[in-house]
Amino acid sequence: MRYKLETIGLGKRYGESVALAPTDLQVRAGEFLTLLGPSGSGKTTLLQMISGLTLPSSGTLLLDGVDATQMPPGKRGIGMVFQNYALFPHMTVWENVAYGLRMRRAPADELKRAVAAALAMVKMDEYAHRYPRELSGGQQQRIALARCFVYRPSVILLDEPLGALDKKLREHMQLEIRHLHAELQATFIYVTHDQDEALAMSDRICLMNQARIEQIGTPSDLYDRPATCFAAGFIGHSNLLDGHVETGDGGARRFHAAGRSLALEGAAQPPGVMRDGRAWLLVRPEAAELRPQGQGLLDGSVAEVVFLCAEVRAIVAVDADRRVSVRCGRNVAPRVGEAVGVHWDMARATLLQQ
Repeated sequence: MRYKLETIGLGKRYGESVALAPTDLQVRAGEFLTLLGPSGSGKTTLLQMISGLTLPSSGTLLLDGVDATQMPPGKRGIGMVFQNYALFPHMTVWENVAYGLRMRRAPADELKRAVAAALAMVKMDEYAHRYPRELSGGQQQRIALARCFVYRPSVILLDEPLGALDKKLREHMQLEIRHLHAELQATFIYVTHDQDEALAMSDRICLMNQARIEQIGTPSDLYDRPATCFAAGFIGHSNLLDGHVETGDGGARRFHAAGRSLALEGAAQPPGVMRDGRAWLLVRPEAAELRPQGQGLLDGSVAEVVFLCAEVRAIVAVDADRRVSVRCGRNVAPRVGEAVGVHWDMARATLLQQ
């Protein structure tokens, strides 16, 4: 299968410092792939090597099956949107959007049509004669997107483009970018450290950590079936119960934690999670429920109740070191200090080892 973009052992070093370990990544034509991870995880380094702004220390980059490792940025047919917008302050909105096509010597009629269409796409056609300083941050972001989309590149790279926006506008622009992706049918590679943004926008997420890929999958793959403790802790709210695993004479495995021995039948166990010893059991807050004391898999007392608008989260202390977060309806919120049981379906839990 030929991919729209593929990296084979692509890596970057600065002396003894590894900015990105040799990385294999395949991106399908037309998909929305998000590079997600904390600062320093290698996601921006990977994006810059795809764009050609940074040359790799090792490996190969293929675009439509063609080796583009040493190809100049302007020859790659890739559009890029930066976090700081990078608009020309002395140019009007119209001139900013037209700049790329002018550099490509597009015919005048084609340029006018393309700029008008791009501005209409981001709903900024009424601002064509304004300068960047006369626009809000959200409006400047839309112009940066229009300038990238105007020549309809087949691959579009977005480096934390919404990082400077307030929460409400950020959520609005997330939807706008998804709509633009559907309209353009281009391949989007999007960098963010915001897990909610990645979950809301992506076809697939490439989770990165310590200059390497931690896990790749759909948002539901990473949320429901994380492969590592890092993935479980980084994506969504998590209960990671620290304990140990033992295999009985009949082959049945049990998880020991907080003074309880729990049967692991039905729990997801990623490849490699087979040995006995220290382990973590992942249970999402929405998978757990409160029951009367003695009727759950664990017992404890409510240490804290957190109000989160449409829901309430109860933090249950099951021993001196372990806390379990349980999502509750507002009408059934417990009281701090109340003795409770915590229960879950083991089929909704995941056993992890490192």
